Amino acid sequence: MKQLALDIGLVTGPSLHNFLAGPNLAVLQHLQLWVGNDKRSPVPCYVWGESGSGKTHLLRGVQAALRDQGCPVGWMDAAQSDPIAFDEKWRVVLLDDVQLYTAVQQQAAFNWFVNATTPGDGQQRWVLAAGLVPPQDLRLREDLRTRLGWGHIYQLHVLSDAERRAVLRQQADERGVFLSDEVMDFMLHRFSRDLGSLIQLLDQLDGYALQTQRAITIPLLKSMLENL
Repeated sequence: MKQLALDIGLVTGPSLHNFLAGPNLAVLQHLQLWVGNDKRSPVPCYVWGESGSGKTHLLRGVQAALRDQGCPVGWMDAAQSDPIAFDEKWRVVLLDDVQLYTAVQQQAAFNWFVNATTPGDGQQRWVLAAGLVPPQDLRLREDLRTRLGWGHIYQLHVLSDAERRAVLRQQADERGVFLSDEVMDFMLHRFSRDLGSLIQLLDQLDGYALQTQRAITIPLLKSMLENL
């Protein structure tokens, strides 16, 4: 497989600012208000929705906003096979893709949750978690599942085609590239409609266009695929 040279230095990454809410405005506003409030409520929050609905984007956006404020954050996702112990310096705990957690990760998540919500120092931390299904349908240990279901719960909905187009246009603009309607049609009809996969494809296409010094067109996209 030919390695594509990707130059994505201008990409800002997931943030609450570049999350296109669409039908998910309520959860975005909740997170924006929470992040922007110095006296943060310790009530946990759980967001769920099918793949491509923006769960990880929102969690990474919260993480980025808190990092800019100098707020220490604990992060766990399914890729961390050996999670670290809870750190008392954390003010917030973020748990992503909880439906995929192994027994070891579930034990760590339960420990983090308990330490965050009933801390020895009396300073409650906020827990924001995300999963594929609502809390009652999670196949996790019961003590963790019930804790994830306590607090604010929001369902995320996948964006419509028009909203996906708006996101792709926004992402292309942030990279300083022009994405025509014809190229977007090709991407939406020939590839996974999952927004994360579409943005990853745009990253690859942007890198290939820079490598070949060509504008982004359907022939360029086909050429890139032939060279993978």
